[in-house]
Amino acid sequence: MKRFIEFLKVAWLELKKVTWPGRKQIIASTIVVIVVGFFLMLYIGILDFALAKAVKFIFR
Repeated sequence: MKRFIEFLKVAWLELKKVTWPGRKQIIASTIVVIVVGFFLMLYIGILDFALAKAVKFIFR
């Protein structure tokens, strides 16, 4: 139990050293992730649709 408490103390000290992002940076990063995710979803959807049509055409 003593080692676990020591671990928690060291972990807490390390967390105090972290430079956390500000509100603006979090919002900007979130927007980037959403936009990139949307375009990736769109790309995969179009590719899936085109390949499904191609397979239907080939095997018809």
